[in-house]
Amino acid sequence: MDLNKAIEFAQLVNAAYAIPPDNLANSAGTALIAGDTAYTVVTTIYANDLATDMNPGRGNNEVSIGFVCQADGTGDVVIAIRGTEGIQEWINDVQFLLATCPFLAGAGHTEDGFTAMYNSLRAGDAAGSPTVVNALATLPFPQPVSSVTICGHSLGGALGTLLALDVAANTIFKNPTVYTFASPRTGDPSFASTYNQVVKNSFRIENRLDLVPKLPLPPVYEHVAELYELSPIQWIPIPPKILVKPTITCEHSLDSYLYLLSVVSDVPLLPLDPACKP
Repeated sequence: MDLNKAIEFAQLVNAAYAIPPDNLANSAGTALIAGDTAYTVVTTIYANDLATDMNPGRGNNEVSIGFVCQADGTGDVVIAIRGTEGIQEWINDVQFLLATCPFLAGAGHTEDGFTAMYNSLRAGDAAGSPTVVNALATLPFPQPVSSVTICGHSLGGALGTLLALDVAANTIFKNPTVYTFASPRTGDPSFASTYNQVVKNSFRIENRLDLVPKLPLPPVYEHVAELYELSPIQWIPIPPKILVKPTITCEHSLDSYLYLLSVVSDVPLLPLDPACKP
């Protein structure tokens, strides 16, 4: 795994977080900088938010959930998907029901809330806009597409996992690269096995003390490959040093993930949220 690229893609997901969910204006044409790379947004991605038993009405709310962008002057396309506040309610629901994978026969089952939200993903701001998968071949990219990378944090990691398998199985872009951060388990063992066979270049980055990637529990659910584990505790030199405040929110925060990635990479140390300093 390329740590510098992981940081770059996480910064793009952070840019998706910077857009208020209720801002439904299309961000097409917006300039972004991530790492040393300049990108331009091609289209916003919209979805119905994550419905939960605690708040089923959330699933009727259309939100901005991410964007498709392309690196300036190259064919590199990145799809960045953010998480949602609803993940906390999802944790408390503790039902985690399964639904049949909707886009690939024989690919097992996926978590029903994630599946419903994935089915609502669309690209573009016009009524009846196509799904993200169907839009990829027709979006007005400034350059011919040479690569597709999908990245997401938390719920966005689960949606990115579903999208990656759909893209690899059902579009001309057969070899997407995937970077997810703090993703929960997305499907059952059959889904994970199918994903691992079809999506060959996938990296699942997890803070070992983050609660969200621990759910839903095995053996009903199973993580996809390939795990890269971050530690919020620096064991050497002795005595150990706590790097991130040990709270559910801080361990799960994308800013904490970016900070921990910078600790083990060769980029300058990235800032940690002051509220998450130990």
